[in-house]
Amino acid sequence: MKTFRTTRRMMITSTALAALALSTVAVTTANADPSEQEPAKHVISTVVDFGAYTSDVVENPEDSEDRDPTVNATNNTLAVSPDGVFAVVTNSYSDHLVVIHLKSGSKVAEIRGYVSPRNILFDSKSESFTVSDSARGVVDRISTTSFQVTKRLPLGAGVFGTSQSPDGKTLYANNAAADTVTVVDQANNRPVDVITGFHEPRQGTKVSHDGKTLYVTNYNKGDSKLSIVDLTNPAHPKTELDGFHGLRAISVDSAGDRLYAANSANDTISVVNLHDTTDRESIQVGDMPYGAALSPDGTVLLTGNKADNTLSVVKITHEDGKVKHTVLDPVTSGDKGYLKAPRQAISFSNDSKTAYVLNEDLTIAQVDIATRTVTKVLGR
Repeated sequence: MKTFRTTRRMMITSTALAALALSTVAVTTANADPSEQEPAKHVISTVVDFGAYTSDVVENPEDSEDRDPTVNATNNTLAVSPDGVFAVVTNSYSDHLVVIHLKSGSKVAEIRGYVSPRNILFDSKSESFTVSDSARGVVDRISTTSFQVTKRLPLGAGVFGTSQSPDGKTLYANNAAADTVTVVDQANNRPVDVITGFHEPRQGTKVSHDGKTLYVTNYNKGDSKLSIVDLTNPAHPKTELDGFHGLRAISVDSAGDRLYAANSANDTISVVNLHDTTDRESIQVGDMPYGAALSPDGTVLLTGNKADNTLSVVKITHEDGKVKHTVLDPVTSGDKGYLKAPRQAISFSNDSKTAYVLNEDLTIAQVDIATRTVTKVLGR
């Protein structure tokens, strides 16, 4: 792991703060005709080369982690549109995004021109999605009709994980190089605040279902901490939880009672009682778990085990007023499809019956939750 230079970190923090004065930036792309787009048609779109805050971006590195000199880390991301039509996927050592039509299982678009794309989020109406690129230092908004970039917001090199408020009005963008979280007004595409005091916040960030609390993971190799931010207070006071080991991903249940955290360093899922954070449970899962994806109905937790190519399944039930967690047989590769280095990129269908798991080759393993099997591979 490379250490960040203090001067670079100070420069990036200043850039993020200066960005508070920026207004909407509109960007167009080429080769995408909205009127001709069909599920079976493969559209290729190339984003405008906006440049980067780092001048030494490595376009074709020998080591994939060296692609972005600002944040020496790899991750993957998958987002499914709320209407269940599209999935958009990428990983940080790819130079493009892939759009997959879920019903047909076919690729319908590639959006090229990125260096280290980090996280993807859909809007509530499935009309667009955002993607962050830590090397370019931007967050782009892309239309699901044209697959064109419609807005671009420069937030400084190192912009990484993103989450958004339940009403979709606010985006929270981690910056792993500046140790900050930038608060973005999505309607006006501009930063309105910068929250400081984190330690290399990467992919893991979630907003509570009531929109009042932000949870941010702080990377620190073996022992990691979780920051809990009060969004109702303009001063944004934080509390920190420790006791995690290689913290990779988190989920919070809809009631705001429990937090689930994947510990890749000791192969466990931590369950934290958010009303009494000393009350914890440790669940043993597969080899090097990266994910902590909670189903919409709150009955299943999935984690992708990068090292053994499996998907651990934790069943969540309520008995006598208590929550019970049962580890079921894992999902493995089978006759109808495969899992290849699954990480944190896991999404569910709205009815919680199907999971979509990103593979290393940017295909998606479609998983039937009831039978715990891969039923097909999408995007091949």
